[in-house]
Amino acid sequence: MSDTTETEVLRTAVQVDGEAASYLTVERDGPAVLLLHGTYWSRVWLPVVARLADAGLRPLAVDLPGLGRSGGELTPETATVPALADWVARFASAVGIRGAVPVAGHDIGGAIAQHLLVHDRLEVSRLALVNSVTYDSWPAPHVARFRGPGATARDVLAARRQAVTAALAGAATEQRVADYLAPWTDPRVRRSWTALAGAADSRYTLDLVPALRRSATPKLLLWGEDDGYEKIAYAERFAAEMPHTTLVRIPDADHIPMENAPGTIARTLIDFFTTQACTSPTSAPGIRPRDQTPARRPPTRRPAPPNTAAADADDPRPPVADR
Repeated sequence: MSDTTETEVLRTAVQVDGEAASYLTVERDGPAVLLLHGTYWSRVWLPVVARLADAGLRPLAVDLPGLGRSGGELTPETATVPALADWVARFASAVGIRGAVPVAGHDIGGAIAQHLLVHDRLEVSRLALVNSVTYDSWPAPHVARFRGPGATARDVLAARRQAVTAALAGAATEQRVADYLAPWTDPRVRRSWTALAGAADSRYTLDLVPALRRSATPKLLLWGEDDGYEKIAYAERFAAEMPHTTLVRIPDADHIPMENAPGTIARTLIDFFTTQACTSPTSAPGIRPRDQTPARRPPTRRPAPPNTAAADADDPRPPVADR
């Protein structure tokens, strides 16, 4: 069963390991692009999905098993980064991806994307990381506190509300926060999320560092500058140490910059994913070479209060319907 809106954004599903793997996409031909989430769900990619499709790409923003709208349930064993990377590879096969594919990862989804690249689970042609976990930057305290037993439903929902509100920053309207929190009202999703929290381990990214330092794959970092956990210093270190890496800073944005600057994020991803002749997007339109900030930076604005929708002023697209 599929749900569509006038924006052509579609939520549909495919079977992986006997369970429904839900994902956002747009039904049209074009090169596939995998979009991975971490401690949130595919909703983080919604502000840019239609824009990527309008540029001729075929975006696939998948919900990991047991999270978001996907079926199944994660366990401590299946919630590790290597296990999730293997699952993503099976999802890619199920949706017909063959050969090289660009991959973007947010949060722990960035660790999964790095693992896919280093361990050849997929032929990753280009790697984009958006406020991703790297090195020993994770797990964040608000996730690590759930690594042990004893958390109640109220505990998880309250903590998720606090984390989502902070991550959305100026884009945190009551409706948007409620939209993000919706999956966690399901006990199965809460159990899967606590399994993900319990399996969070920085060794999974630290172990990748030597191979990433040898990697010639083009890499793009898109980073909300105000993130208090996946701090910009980690992105700066990654960009300095890993070859063929460009860092683009997103001002006035926190952990989910897709909500604060959807146009900038989408344009930068499109330039990166569709560039063939160079190994970094520094010459792409709208980005000054090595300047690491959008060329047409808008005037700095104070973050909107929680009950406003000002952050989406440049994105008229309504959210996709879920049933």
